[in-house]
Amino acid sequence: SYFGDRSSCVENASTLNVTSSSVQGLNSTCVGKTPVSCGRSVCRSHTPLMGYSVTSSSAVSSHTVASVIVAVVEGRGLARGEVGMASIDLKNPEVILSQFADNTTYAKVITKLKILTPLEIIMSNTACDAGNTTKLFSLITEHFKNVTFTTVQRKYFNETKGLEYIEQLCASEFSTIFMEVQSKYYCLAAAAALLKYVEFIQNSVYAPKSLKVRFQGSEKTAMIDSSSAQNLELVINNRDSRNGHTLFGVLNYTKTPGGSRRLRSNILEPLVDAETINTRLDCVQELLQDEELFFGLQSVISKFLDTEQLLSVLVQIPKQDTVKTAESKITNLIYLKHTLELVEPLKAALSSCNTPLLKAYYNSLEDTRFGIILEKITTVINDDTRYTKGCLSMRTQKCYAVKPNINEFLDIARRTYTEIVDDIAGMITQLAEKYNLPMKTSFSSARGFFIQMNADCATLPNGQLPSEFTKITKMKNTYSFTSADLIKMNERCQESLREIYHMTYLVVCKLLNEIYEHIHCLYKLSDIVSMLDMLLSFAHACTLSDYVRPEFTDTLAIKEGWHPILEKIAVEKPVSNNTYLTGGNNFVIITGPNMSGKSTYLKQIALCQIMAQIGSYVPAEYCSFRIAEQIFTRIGMDDDIETNASTFMKEMKEITYIIQNANDKSLIIIDELGRGTSAEEGIGICYAACEYLLNLKAFTLFATHFLELCHMDALYPNVENHHFEVQHVRSSAGNKEKIAYTYTLSRGYTEEKNYGLKAAEVSSLPSSVILDAKEITNHIAKQILHRQKSTPEMMKQRAVYHLAMRLVQTARNSRLDPDSLRVYLKGLKKKYEASCPAPGQNGEQ
Repeated sequence: SYFGDRSSCVENASTLNVTSSSVQGLNSTCVGKTPVSCGRSVCRSHTPLMGYSVTSSSAVSSHTVASVIVAVVEGRGLARGEVGMASIDLKNPEVILSQFADNTTYAKVITKLKILTPLEIIMSNTACDAGNTTKLFSLITEHFKNVTFTTVQRKYFNETKGLEYIEQLCASEFSTIFMEVQSKYYCLAAAAALLKYVEFIQNSVYAPKSLKVRFQGSEKTAMIDSSSAQNLELVINNRDSRNGHTLFGVLNYTKTPGGSRRLRSNILEPLVDAETINTRLDCVQELLQDEELFFGLQSVISKFLDTEQLLSVLVQIPKQDTVKTAESKITNLIYLKHTLELVEPLKAALSSCNTPLLKAYYNSLEDTRFGIILEKITTVINDDTRYTKGCLSMRTQKCYAVKPNINEFLDIARRTYTEIVDDIAGMITQLAEKYNLPMKTSFSSARGFFIQMNADCATLPNGQLPSEFTKITKMKNTYSFTSADLIKMNERCQESLREIYHMTYLVVCKLLNEIYEHIHCLYKLSDIVSMLDMLLSFAHACTLSDYVRPEFTDTLAIKEGWHPILEKIAVEKPVSNNTYLTGGNNFVIITGPNMSGKSTYLKQIALCQIMAQIGSYVPAEYCSFRIAEQIFTRIGMDDDIETNASTFMKEMKEITYIIQNANDKSLIIIDELGRGTSAEEGIGICYAACEYLLNLKAFTLFATHFLELCHMDALYPNVENHHFEVQHVRSSAGNKEKIAYTYTLSRGYTEEKNYGLKAAEVSSLPSSVILDAKEITNHIAKQILHRQKSTPEMMKQRAVYHLAMRLVQTARNSRLDPDSLRVYLKGLKKKYEASCPAPGQNGEQ
């Protein structure tokens, strides 16, 4: 076994056969460091024997918080398109395995990698052989230009070795993973390469039976491609990445790093199981109804530290026993004590809960291992040892963490340390008296003990500090400085600290060995805390706005819904609009002038759908959703008049991606397709794309300026037209007319047919040119209308279709009592009769 055996650590990293230049860089700069602190040079060399490594110069700077390493491998020959992935977060001891079939766009791979935000991606060197680079490798390097790429020899992607590693490392609580993955060769192969690489290159060695290993297929969550996530501003604002005006920003009231990470991953991968979603919604509802439960839980959750990162450090075996290692272990034992002391308060806060999920969490906290670990810790560690803020306070906690009389030499070293600290304080007091200056003792982790003083320069002799003081800095009227004697005493203090940390470390290691077999209950605690934190965040968001609980049916129905992000930005509450899509009318064409609200409305629908599928309440008076397995968006620049070949190609790539990946359970949102080319071609492309999508049962909203598309409802009964209303307002002078936007959605297509002509009228074009343009436009419009008008037979077929769809929907979903149902059915009959043209009527009615 390479894991848990320190003797294996001396094996040279080059045995992994990664790119020689990247190995040299790691060996020289990264031993004992996390990859975040590693500086890698740009390397684009390629040697067929050794492999390939590539990174951009900004990789380190732009990923200062990234800590996930991912291995990706693809099947060969007939297995091309079958992809295995394995990832581990260096700050979280969890290996996530995935295996799935992908198409030639590799949309699932790119989406999963975008969600993971990797620090480094590992692939086989055969994926980038000279002149034979695979499409997957090319796409990944294209989409992740700021991520380090490292290739290793294909032989290290070994499924047998991968299963062995998982058997060695997986904690017993997660052992069912063997049944899930034993026949999934590609994810096992990826795991083998990943875990070997992490040990030998990243210097992370995990203890046996210490990791959480989880298989994550692609069937339990909805897929939102990276382009759609960007269009919808789910986690990053497109104008300013530091701006919180995103869906994540709207919902993020989490108190812990784990809760924040969980919220982010849920937004990018919403659930598709209605039962699980409703279980979450039940919890949010109880939190909203029980104020004591809400505030009690929030108070306890806010005290938790990053439990996942704590676990990661506890299960790693240090390769070298250094002072830094010793200090880290002591610190983390204090964090562990702090965390375990919160279990009872968390149980107390959950004791009165009623929903099944919260009750299950309460029962999980009954695990006796929490008490066993804490009891063992308190036999060695002082009861009053606490996690505190402030470097000096935390240093004091670490020094005196272990109880007295456990190690005699430790007690002596601590007395020596105390005497030195007292001497430092006494020396600074004497200096203050000697020079009659208001000096006080200060401390920083970088400088140790130093002298600080608030004084005006004019009060100092000759305007300067005495000559015995050095390293003087001044900020406003605050001086910071030291002296030769103080520097020597700091050195003595550090030497004493090293002794204390070394002896404390020996005690801590012995304690950790005793509690290690019980420590895996923290995985359960970490999961509970992050989920509770996210649910509390959803409830908190509801208290700040009038959100409602969503229902899940076969219909997308939103009554008076509004845009959740716009609500946070706008001074006034955004205009509310209705949305209604069913199997009978699953394709909506939306028209309206520029800036009338089309793009905002489309984004609003997608955001509400995502909020519902992660278990959050939704901004509406009432809402019902059909679970979407994929959410696709193609959002154009509604107010951008610049179109060129590159934007048109981007449009074509996006619509191609949607057509190749959409299915009957998709939610498809397309805005302004075909504006990058001529009107004739644009209309043709839009019409063809619409007809293709109409063959699916997907819910599709299609916004366009091409009014010719509005006549599709005459051919396809499942197509409906909606438009955003505008009003015409004359200026006070009465000679000019302007458009006032209502942002209100109405049935039918827009009457504002000639936006270009209206823009021309307020310009300086000659009136004769404008009149000529109007005549030509009217002539063309009449020809089109004549060709596309509905016949009585078509109108009757449409009415029959809509009646049948409503009857089927009523049979499936109706909760009406018999009398109310009778009234509703009579209303349907009247509506059907009104929709059918009487004999002799033409289709222009």
